[in-house]
Amino acid sequence: MASGGGRTILNLLDVIESGQLPAKIDIVLTSRPDTPAASRCRDRGLTVEEPPRDIDVDAWILNRLEKHAPELVCLCGYLRLLPVPPGLIDRVINIHPALLPDFGGRGMYGAAVHEAVLQSGRAESGCTVHLVDDVYDHGVTILQRRCPVLIGDDADSLAARVFEQECIALPEAIRLIWERRVRRSNGPVEIAEPSSFWPDAIVRPA
Repeated sequence: MASGGGRTILNLLDVIESGQLPAKIDIVLTSRPDTPAASRCRDRGLTVEEPPRDIDVDAWILNRLEKHAPELVCLCGYLRLLPVPPGLIDRVINIHPALLPDFGGRGMYGAAVHEAVLQSGRAESGCTVHLVDDVYDHGVTILQRRCPVLIGDDADSLAARVFEQECIALPEAIRLIWERRVRRSNGPVEIAEPSSFWPDAIVRPA
């Protein structure tokens, strides 16, 4: 699911098509019509659905999710607060371009995130893949990847460095889920060793 340019989806598709991730993108849903994500994803052969104008977007999204019954939902630059239906609890993940819980929440996306990191004086930034709940950027973390904040960075240069880590983090998180190595433990997420899996993993592949 996307609201903007679709780069995260296309990176994920590249990883899948290279044989590095046993997954399939069945459908791309956008939060508004005529996004660059829609045209770019269609150009790569993906099926895309866009909401009609002047409708209740959240209701439309929930209808589409019910119709398609996805095994896993990935928010890839999706900027609306998704009301997660009961059947998809712990089956929706988001990637955020900062090290949560810092620099998250409503309005914290795009350049605003990286400007906030720079203004904070932090020496490190990165990205977070987390389960989605009913609060912006709040669900429990599956994994994070880090990168340095360099002297002379602006929002664009930092965003580019963080995006390099996002391109690794999201496929890595999906692989952990597919391998049944991710589960909750009284709230936090636990990751099993590579040689084992959790019988009660949060998502059970077919």
